[in-house]
Amino acid sequence: MSSSSAEFYSFTVPDAQGNDISMSDYKGKVVMIVNVASSCGLTPQYQELQQLYEQYKDEGFEILAFPCNQFAFQERGSNEEICQFARTKFNVTFKIFAKTTVNGSDTIPLYKYLKKEGEGSMFNAIKWNFTKFLITRDGKVLQRYSPYTKPLEIEEDIKKLLAEKPSE
Repeated sequence: MSSSSAEFYSFTVPDAQGNDISMSDYKGKVVMIVNVASSCGLTPQYQELQQLYEQYKDEGFEILAFPCNQFAFQERGSNEEICQFARTKFNVTFKIFAKTTVNGSDTIPLYKYLKKEGEGSMFNAIKWNFTKFLITRDGKVLQRYSPYTKPLEIEEDIKKLLAEKPSE
């Protein structure tokens, strides 16, 4: 296992209910990590994210949503309110984590790693809500996708990764 995949699996992050979740729980799975917001023009992407999750979860695909209030204060609610919104309005069933910080000095270690491994153009900061990272079954960051890349536009990449078996 390379150092970068071992590194991805070393992170532990609290979910929206306050439980510490280890990324090692996702070993062997294809994972999409996305910073979300409830009051953004891109919030309807929840619908396509849920569609992808329902279609591929049984093949080993996971979506991990990280609510963030750093972009125009578009995620103001509590963790409970965020989950309620996503589940009620978009029938979201994938994992939602605790509200987090993806830029600046308080960036959580997982996002520091994602930004380092999945470099953006010009600078590595997360530029807006719904920036997506696709992680291989071996825990490597395959690619970083723009907030404006619709989830269904990533479907072919997901299918390719799901077809690959994890190396052991």
